[in-house]
Amino acid sequence: MSTEFVIGLAGQALYTVLKISAPMLMIGLIVGLLVSIFQATTQIQEQTLAFVPKIVAVFVAILVFGPWMLNTMIDFTSNLLGNLASYIG
Repeated sequence: MSTEFVIGLAGQALYTVLKISAPMLMIGLIVGLLVSIFQATTQIQEQTLAFVPKIVAVFVAILVFGPWMLNTMIDFTSNLLGNLASYIG
């Protein structure tokens, strides 16, 4: 195993993690922005109002994007394990 290989593998892993987490982060960001706009216009400063909708939105995103996320992780892992002999040798 060379240094370039390890860095490349770490880059692929990081890209996979970012690709998997992106839908949840984006939905949480959008819902948080909408809630903060709502709080600013109504001048409601309740702290739980900011967190509960984001938590619900992230759970819904997990339910909607869960199969795609699981398939992406399985593809990365099977590619890694399938080529393990060529990586080591």
